Amino acid sequence: MNTALTGALGCRYPIIQTAMGWVATAELVQASVAAGAFGFLAAAVMRPEACEAAIGAIKSHTNQPFGVNLHSFQSGVDRIIDICIDHEVAAISYGRAPSAKLIDKVKAKGIRCVPTIGAGKHAAKAVAMGADVLVCQGGEGGGHTGDTPTWLLLAQVLDADLGVPVVACGGFRDGRGLAAALTFGADGIAMGTRFLLTQESPTPQATKNCYLSSDVTRIPVSTKLDGLPQRMILNERLQAFEEASALSMLVRALVNGWRFKSHMDSSLVDIIRSAWSMARTTDLTFAQTLMAANAPMIIQKAMVEGRPEEGVLPSGQVAGLIDDLPTCEALVSRIVDEARSRLAAVNSNGALHAV
Repeated sequence: MNTALTGALGCRYPIIQTAMGWVATAELVQASVAAGAFGFLAAAVMRPEACEAAIGAIKSHTNQPFGVNLHSFQSGVDRIIDICIDHEVAAISYGRAPSAKLIDKVKAKGIRCVPTIGAGKHAAKAVAMGADVLVCQGGEGGGHTGDTPTWLLLAQVLDADLGVPVVACGGFRDGRGLAAALTFGADGIAMGTRFLLTQESPTPQATKNCYLSSDVTRIPVSTKLDGLPQRMILNERLQAFEEASALSMLVRALVNGWRFKSHMDSSLVDIIRSAWSMARTTDLTFAQTLMAANAPMIIQKAMVEGRPEEGVLPSGQVAGLIDDLPTCEALVSRIVDEARSRLAAVNSNGALHAV
């Protein structure tokens, strides 16, 4: 199943395992890569030494290509970039507020740049800055997300014809989705929630159970956690945040900023400086960037500590349609087989040329 995406990233199948904080660990990346997908390590919540250890663990288990996700303003990002270069990772992924200097540095070493965008207007700018692949995440996607539904966003970006592989993200879980994306004109799909709900995902079982019992109508978008739209499963903690005042959330952000400082081994001054830099180079307010520390620390309670009732659960709406925990190998094989079957069925009716 060769597409422009497999050609660009070197994976067997046009499927990306996205970088979910606290979830996309070395173990999950190893499993997704072994299954034929392209996996991204979630280094945005890692210190440089932890990132290097994780990369080493992945490389000790496979010689297949994989990527690293990072944040341009995170503490130690320059060292993480050097680690990616030293270990010859295949790609880096990033979201809002990318650094042109960072992108130029990795591209000079042959590393592919794979940003995620949530609005059609960001596509051309991302390519102009150096994107080699565009992941288009529609509003159905989990975590930070935009307002445009997946298929409409995908249409906007494909119509722009920017000359790079385009990946559909938001609402995918099976081979029907992959087949639909390919026939629509995309070069592959990216999935987060579906890979979170696998055997190799490090997410504690108590937390996985919350995802498995979720309903598509109760996975809303909220701005309360860090001031930005983020899709999460509605639980008591999120409901409490919805009812909290802006001041109490900002105070909570300062407390969580202190905790995040300890985790990332950076100073509180560094965090404030990072927030200020992001505010100056994006359309975000200083309060929003300062509140960013809320998300990883509150998410950690569910994703690492196994206390979902005390944390929040970033999730795509597709979680409401998932009811099993396959291995990554079984999941990817199932998706590819079903996609081939659907493509063959459509082709047999004369509606589509062979892919």
